[in-house]
Amino acid sequence: MVSSVFQLQCSCNNYPWGKKGKESLSAVLCSKTPNTGFEIDENKEYAEMWMGDYPELPAKDLKTGEELHKIVDKNKEQLLGKNCIEKFGGVLPFLPKILSIAKALPLQIHPNKELSERLHKENPEKFTDPNHKPEIAVALGPFEVFAGWKANNDIQALFDGLPPLRRFLPEQHAQFDNDTLNQICQRILTASDEEIATTQEELGKIPREKYGKQAYILDVLPRLQGQYSKEDPGNLVALLTMNFLQLSAGDAIYVPADAPHAYLSGDIVECMARSNNVLNTGFCPRADRDSIELFTASLTFSPHNAEEVKLERSKSDKSKNGKTSVYAPPMSEFDMLKTDLRQGEKETIRAIAGPSVVFATSGSGKLIADGQTHEIKEGYVFFVGQGIEVTHEAESGLVVYQAYAE
Repeated sequence: MVSSVFQLQCSCNNYPWGKKGKESLSAVLCSKTPNTGFEIDENKEYAEMWMGDYPELPAKDLKTGEELHKIVDKNKEQLLGKNCIEKFGGVLPFLPKILSIAKALPLQIHPNKELSERLHKENPEKFTDPNHKPEIAVALGPFEVFAGWKANNDIQALFDGLPPLRRFLPEQHAQFDNDTLNQICQRILTASDEEIATTQEELGKIPREKYGKQAYILDVLPRLQGQYSKEDPGNLVALLTMNFLQLSAGDAIYVPADAPHAYLSGDIVECMARSNNVLNTGFCPRADRDSIELFTASLTFSPHNAEEVKLERSKSDKSKNGKTSVYAPPMSEFDMLKTDLRQGEKETIRAIAGPSVVFATSGSGKLIADGQTHEIKEGYVFFVGQGIEVTHEAESGLVVYQAYAE
């Protein structure tokens, strides 16, 4: 029988939007786990540290080197529990990550379950699973993101009020509604490079006061142009139609399937349903963009203002000592706990009827579970099987996250 609690060895990928070298928190945290051979190259970008059992970049048992999905597959009932197996199958139903973002990720949506099933069947090499991918992002510091749609009246104010944008309005739009918004997105995404560049040049010449409360567009537009190009249609879709949020440590957002989003800068904890399916249509070279028709046909129009995007946290009933809060998105695959301890403080997390991935983003202390005491500190990651109570004792300020399903 495998131990129900064991430390994990994780890996980082190197997408070009990641931060370089030791500027990347994902790389720094990944390097903290001992005896892995992972060394940070100051000339490489490090984008994401994956902490799940997804085969593309699986975590491994630190002692044995065995991949987590293989361990889970051989010990499903012990590690996942019957309830989790019945609901999600014999896999970890969520995938936690640390992201370090230097420039905008591709403007994207994650297809819903029905579309994912079809795309996976048609092209399993590109769409590697049949699952949907709703997700949350928790800021570890300053975090900028485009997510969800602005309120229609704010979008309409721009397209009716700024002459360069009227070329993208449908000829017939008695009222400005979600169908109008969908057509605008399609017109922008199918426009020529010259038309996109000309529109941005014209927008830059409009006096700031004409933008009203959306004058930040003039500040962010040059950043996006510098990161990609003046011909990228993502610049217009994101700035004109999507919420732009500037968040602080502890703030969180929820992104449902089919909702557009693009992370712009910062370090975050991200957790999602177990999938890697994505449709990209901006902030990337034209050759990397997916079908515009498929993208726009897949769009849904919730959330539809900045407040709807935000995910508040609350006190967790899993906590015995009141030191733990929970991010609980409106989906079944996972919740995320955050335990924040000062030096000498202690917290116990009640046994959960499903699997967990536990990881520290700062500090040091002890993790006590299943009759064993483990050192836990910044960058350490543990798998915890179902039915196991976990106690944290802080030696210095200790911040621990726990993604779990039940």
